[in-house]
Amino acid sequence: MHVVRDNSTVVIRGTGPSGLQEPPHVLDAQNSGTTMRLLAGILAGQPFPTTITGDDSLRTRPMLRVADPLRLMGARVELEANGCAPLRINGCRPLQPIHYRLPIASAQIKSAVLLAGLAANGITTIEEPAQTRDHTERMLQEFGAQVERNGNALSVQGGVTLRSRSLVVPGDVSSAAFFIGAAAALPGSDLFIRDVGLNPTRTAFLSTLSAMGADIRIEDERLEGGEPVGTLRIRGIRGGALNESLTLEVSGATISNLIDELPLLGFIAASIGWEMKLRDAKELRVKESDRIAATVENLSRMGARIEAQPDGWQLYRGGKLHGAQLSSFGDHRIAMAAAVAALVAEGPSEIEGAFHSVAVSLPEFWTLLESVAE
Repeated sequence: MHVVRDNSTVVIRGTGPSGLQEPPHVLDAQNSGTTMRLLAGILAGQPFPTTITGDDSLRTRPMLRVADPLRLMGARVELEANGCAPLRINGCRPLQPIHYRLPIASAQIKSAVLLAGLAANGITTIEEPAQTRDHTERMLQEFGAQVERNGNALSVQGGVTLRSRSLVVPGDVSSAAFFIGAAAALPGSDLFIRDVGLNPTRTAFLSTLSAMGADIRIEDERLEGGEPVGTLRIRGIRGGALNESLTLEVSGATISNLIDELPLLGFIAASIGWEMKLRDAKELRVKESDRIAATVENLSRMGARIEAQPDGWQLYRGGKLHGAQLSSFGDHRIAMAAAVAALVAEGPSEIEGAFHSVAVSLPEFWTLLESVAE
């Protein structure tokens, strides 16, 4: 496969479904669970062995959940004794099509099985307990794959040759969420974010902030490469933050649409004095850090009354946060969420490990946050 990078443009010259070759070394997904799990789906259908590893954090995250369906399809997938990476994959082609019910709502597992399904001899079907992000199926359809949805079930036809095409990748709404949250929490804010992805499986954060009183408007909405894209305008949360009725409850099917933004929502709710009841979010405990424990610890240091639950937290209504010594816990999203809270809090805060953690996904975060705060 030939890849050429030119500033923000990447040109990939594909080699066809059988054109990949055994890599000469171990593949390193670094801190990216998405990279590891989606690569596993692709490599399951390749007739050669591959090993995928990651950094210290990624090697503690559960991978049995992606190995199980790939094994059912005929790939040999070996893990460490604790069910974590490195993944040692001996793929084959064609794979066997399967009908698989996801044990948890996970776009990463769904995507791995869909990608493996392209190399299967027949139709592979995945049932989700709740609909998750649908970027993979949209992308596959743009490239000519036969993907159909029936309720919470998705099917992909194996053996279809994908066609090449050009795409524009929209701005990541999960990265934008930190600036959206900062603008929402700061009185008098008026922020524009252009060319951001507005996929409906990713916008629960916007809906939640709007319900909390933020003025969020979408302009210039359009479709690019099968994905909704537009400009967001965000103004600060209206009204008295300490009103008795201001309680945020998040649970159930909404969780999968909000999973990456939940720590940020906790920090925002605490910043404006809201109560927040979070349930059904135990998946937060197996992200880059235990994000339930990390959120509770940092907010407690800032003066919030908050208690951890097995699958979430109980944040009690209170006053303003104060500056404190905080920790990133080696997690980019915890670092950025803490930075938003520190921006709104009274007094200085210091976030241990923040610069290194944030560099994993958004190295320009600090410059952008400073521009939002001006």
